[in-house]
Amino acid sequence: MFRIPIWGIALFAFPVFAQTTATLLGDVLDPAGSAIPGAVVKLSNALTGYNNQVTTGDDGHFQFVNVPFQTYTLRVEKAGFDVKQQTISLRTNVPFKLDATLTIAGQGTAIDVTASEIRATIDTEATGTRTELDAASFAHLPSQASGRGIESVLLSFPGFAANANGAIHPRGAHNQMTYVIDGMPISDQLTGAFANSVDPTIVQNIELFTGDVPAEYGNKVSGVANITTRTGMGSGRKAMGSTQFYAAGFDTYSQVTQAQGGTAKFGYFASVNMLKSNRFLDSVSLDNLQNGGNSERAFTRFDYQASSRDTLRLNLMAGRSSFQLANLRSQHANLQEQRQGLRDFAASVGWVRTIDAKSTLDATASYRTAIAQLNPSAGDTPVTASQARHLSTVTLSVRYNRMAGRHNLRMGADSQRVPISEHFSFGITDPGFNAPDSEEYLPGLRPHDLSRGGRLFQFAGKLTGGLDTGFVQDRIRLGRLQVSLGLRYDNYRFVAKGTQLQPRLGLAFHVKETGTVFRASYNRNYQTPPNENLLLSSSQQAGLLAPDAVREAFGGGAVIMRPERQDFFETGVQQTITKNIGFSGSFYHKRSRDLQDNDNFLNTGIIFPITLAQSRVNGVEGRFNFLPVAGFSGSMSFTHYRAIVTPPFTGGLFLGSSAVDSLSAGPFIIDHDQTLGVHGMLNYAWKRTWWASLSMRYDSGLVSNPSDPVEVVRDPDYADLLPYVNLGSDPTRVRPRTVGDLSVGHDHYRGDKKVWDLSFQLMNIANTTALYNFQSIFVGTRVIQPRTAGVKLRLFW
Repeated sequence: MFRIPIWGIALFAFPVFAQTTATLLGDVLDPAGSAIPGAVVKLSNALTGYNNQVTTGDDGHFQFVNVPFQTYTLRVEKAGFDVKQQTISLRTNVPFKLDATLTIAGQGTAIDVTASEIRATIDTEATGTRTELDAASFAHLPSQASGRGIESVLLSFPGFAANANGAIHPRGAHNQMTYVIDGMPISDQLTGAFANSVDPTIVQNIELFTGDVPAEYGNKVSGVANITTRTGMGSGRKAMGSTQFYAAGFDTYSQVTQAQGGTAKFGYFASVNMLKSNRFLDSVSLDNLQNGGNSERAFTRFDYQASSRDTLRLNLMAGRSSFQLANLRSQHANLQEQRQGLRDFAASVGWVRTIDAKSTLDATASYRTAIAQLNPSAGDTPVTASQARHLSTVTLSVRYNRMAGRHNLRMGADSQRVPISEHFSFGITDPGFNAPDSEEYLPGLRPHDLSRGGRLFQFAGKLTGGLDTGFVQDRIRLGRLQVSLGLRYDNYRFVAKGTQLQPRLGLAFHVKETGTVFRASYNRNYQTPPNENLLLSSSQQAGLLAPDAVREAFGGGAVIMRPERQDFFETGVQQTITKNIGFSGSFYHKRSRDLQDNDNFLNTGIIFPITLAQSRVNGVEGRFNFLPVAGFSGSMSFTHYRAIVTPPFTGGLFLGSSAVDSLSAGPFIIDHDQTLGVHGMLNYAWKRTWWASLSMRYDSGLVSNPSDPVEVVRDPDYADLLPYVNLGSDPTRVRPRTVGDLSVGHDHYRGDKKVWDLSFQLMNIANTTALYNFQSIFVGTRVIQPRTAGVKLRLFW
């Protein structure tokens, strides 16, 4: 039988290995209480794909570390004994001690292997929309190499609309995502054009919150991706690794080299990723003109058990990319050769201390800095621009965790400082861009029209902002009812200043007889403005350049962008359909004041934050999970939402955007809006050597700019894109698209050791031509990637 001893017996000696993961440990014993060496202990969750196993030593002891918070099936096997298994919930970093006493074969009752997994198709403790995937579940996911990162994995989750260059819209928001990497929060916009993305090959597990977000998370909470990275602790070897080579169309080449290992008290993991491609970002035209780039990313993690109570962790992460800004035909003919460079570095130190049998204390100190630089060229048209932006974030966090009966308590405080510096200049080079006789003429741009004797617009600014927070949250189990209570306080001091108290409440009720979970939640959220180019967007200089409709809305000057205040309501249901099929669905309503968004500076990689006075979003989404049956598994997600915003605009830098006047007249459907998005995954595994993965995605189309079709036909830069946008609809939208991607591979083993694997990848199988967006004042114009074939070889050592 499984035996949970009195907590106080020995927990003082049990280490904890990370702030946001669990530790499970115990002993395997025979009926007489003696240790059983060589027993195989397996921990798994069929829904997330997590699967790990260890073998007990001579003392019968086992230990699992770096385990994501979730409910698991623990299975113990040893020849001569009956198989035993149990479902356990691991939702805290307070160590969980569990002893397993096995019965002699034939003298006890063997347990049905599937009995505890019938309800594994749903998460009975989730009080809001929460999706989790283990690395094994997305390792075979077909995805573009180029500048894409973890966003390609998140797109398989419900609630997201796809945009260009890996950008994603979570539940009608622009990109208000926070990535928490082993306790280090990153709220920068991590897409290929704006920053170096998180490398998915370093990820062990992704836990995504889009509803009833726990009170410990703030800043950007339209979606929170809690990422657990890989570790060498518990690997059983001092050194092992792999090297992967990838080649695909558009002269795309990449390599990834990784190494890991560990001992009883030390573990390490390291990864280096290099990429080169002639289609680094999504193109602005069908011709893919001037679109080459390269990037390098590196990550290391070290874990060290300093004492029986203390564990330390060090993460180091760095990235660099240099790429051309894709040209329109007119720009290419004029020999425009703009180029952008991105650099970043991050370091975080984590400490976890076991206080007593029921509580822990953990702390994280992190530093992240990101630099973006745009270099102009002699042939720039219609505008030349340059940028040098430096954004850093210093964060100190402390957490106290306690398990007490029905309560799972977590409280803490964060202090964040954000020094930023901005240098930006631009000038008009095309005399037809802001011609005085044009109906779209903006007088504020006249001093910076280089074609008419003007001078460059110049801006430089520095400022350090801060965000101090405190929170308390408790998860309470009352029989079939799960209650989540949270309260968060934010004190924001930057260009704008403000405070907000944020209650967060969630309920989940489990109807065991039908395998159903009903849930409901309310969250008060406080989302701070994007830090990228925040100073310029909030400046008097930018206000003077704005169109008349925007300037008149705030009295002709600049209005400081305030944090977004949001009320979020969600209801949902989870249902076990069969023992292998589960469903999770939700309906939500968001209403916001001072909605956060960005406008893109023409088709460059420069973004400027803006706010709109109000917004409301209604959405419905769902996900079917299909657990493995006869080698087949998969999922299907669907998303619908309507996003309506009300001007006036605040911030931004709008040049030659004729749509701004009409959009400033009253409420409109923003470009985040999409009627329907469907994403399906079908996986097949034959034995353990051959596999295939098919991804199909349908998007009904995002809202585009309400351009005049007659003018588009006359414009050689955009005329051939007219069939792929519906300018006659209300609102105008890019046309629907269905894109399929396929990956097929073979894993080669020598005994139990994988020696190499080989896979073939085909992106956009049908060679569909389609747009992400068209002449949008928020994101510009981007074309999806055409059919591209690639091959990947990985060698293990």
